Amino acid sequence: MMYDVTKQTAPKGPRLGKGLEAYNLLISQTSQDMHDPLLPLLSPVIGTRISNAEFQYPSGQWLEPCGQQVALIAPSAGNKGQLGLIVEACNRDFRQQDAEELKKYLQYQKTYKKRSQSKEFKSEEVFPLLRFLPADTTKPGYLKAQMACQEHGGLTTYIDLKEIEQLDNLCGSHRQVTQMLRLMWDREIYNALRATVDGVTGSAILRTNLTVSTTPVRARQFFKGNLFDGTLGRMVFSYKPRGGRDGKIPHIGKFSDEFYEKLDVYLARLDNCKGRYIIRPLNKLIERLSDDVAELGDLTDNDCLWDMGKRSLISAWKAGCVMWALNNMTWSRSMADVVEFLVWHDLWSKYQVLGDMLKEGDTSTDDASKAIPPNMLDDIKGDSFTEQQLDALRQSLGKPTGSATKRQLRVWLHRGLVTFNAETDLYSKTEAYLNRTR
Repeated sequence: MMYDVTKQTAPKGPRLGKGLEAYNLLISQTSQDMHDPLLPLLSPVIGTRISNAEFQYPSGQWLEPCGQQVALIAPSAGNKGQLGLIVEACNRDFRQQDAEELKKYLQYQKTYKKRSQSKEFKSEEVFPLLRFLPADTTKPGYLKAQMACQEHGGLTTYIDLKEIEQLDNLCGSHRQVTQMLRLMWDREIYNALRATVDGVTGSAILRTNLTVSTTPVRARQFFKGNLFDGTLGRMVFSYKPRGGRDGKIPHIGKFSDEFYEKLDVYLARLDNCKGRYIIRPLNKLIERLSDDVAELGDLTDNDCLWDMGKRSLISAWKAGCVMWALNNMTWSRSMADVVEFLVWHDLWSKYQVLGDMLKEGDTSTDDASKAIPPNMLDDIKGDSFTEQQLDALRQSLGKPTGSATKRQLRVWLHRGLVTFNAETDLYSKTEAYLNRTR
C-alpha cells in the first residue's frame, strides 16, 4: 500500500504528470488548498460526455463510466464553492443547449394548453432533451429527462447539488434515496407506471453522474440510516478537514478564452469516445489494489472497510476510464497514481467523517476520526512480538481472542506481512511491510 489510511493525516495527492494535462488545466483554476479535495470530482463532472462506450472491468463485466457519485465534504466556508466554477466551465455548452430546449418546451406547453380545449386535438407530450439537470429537479422530471436521453441513444445526464438534502427531492423522498442512488450507480432500469393521464409512465436506464457539496455534520445526519446497506460504498467521499487560521484569501483562476480553447480540445475527445474497450494496464492496477484493500481489511480486522473498499475500486476504475479517454486513449503511470490515490482517499474520508458511526453508533463529529479501524500490526510496538501481545491488543479493542488471534496471524503469514521464528516463538514484521507506506 502506498497510503496509510489508518492515520489522521490526509493522503497526499500525487503529482499530475504525463497524461493528466486536462486535470492539470482544471485544477490550475482553483486555490492550492482545493487541489487534492477536488481531484475525485473531476471525473463525474466531465465523464458525462462519454456515451455509447463500454469498458471491461477485471471481473469481465462491460460497464459504462456513468453512475459516478462523489460528495465534497468540508466545514462551512471551506471553499466548496470552487467546485461550481469547474462544473460551469465544463458544462457551459450543456447549459446553452438545455436553455434552448426548455424555451421550446415552454412554448409547446402554451400551445398545448390552448389547443387541448378542442375535442379533436390529440398530441403526445414532447419532453426536452436535457443533459445538465437543475439542482431542484423533482423525481418525475428526472425520470422524464432520463427517458428523453434513452430515446436519443442512451445519453448521460449530470446533476450538481449544492446541498445534500436536495437528493430527497430528486429521489422522491429520503426513504427512496437509497433505492435511486443504487439504480444510478448500477446503471439499472427504472420502471414507472401511473394509473392517471398526467402521471409518469415509461422506463429508462438511469445514466447519471452526480456531485454533492455538504458539511460533515449534514453528511452524518443524511447517511445515518444508510451506513451498511451499500449506499455509502457507492458514493465516493472527498473530505477536506478544517484548515488553520492563516488569514490568506484563496486565489482562483481567470477562466480566460485561452483556457476554454484548451479545455474544449479535451472535452471533444470524450464526445468522440465510442465503442467497447479493454484498458489492460488499468485492470491490472485494480487487481493489485483489490489485494491491497483486502490486506488493509486483514490488518484492521474490519469487514466494513473491506466492503466499502470493493466499491471504491469500481469508482476509481471508472475515473481511470475517463482519464484514459482524455489522454487520446493512452495510459500513463501518472494516471495509475491518481487512481490509487482515489481509492485510499475515499476510504480515509469516510472514516474521518463517519468513523465512530461505522464502529459503535453516533457520538459526535469531533470523535469521528478517532474511530478509524486501527492497523493492529502497526499498533504493536517494535518489529517483533508474541502471540500474547496480539491477543492483549485484540482484547483491548473489544475483539475476540484465542482462535481469532491465531487466524489473524495465519493470514498475516500468508500475506508475507510477518515471519515466525519457532526457536524464539516470535513473529517479526517483514521488510516489505515496514517499507510499504509513505
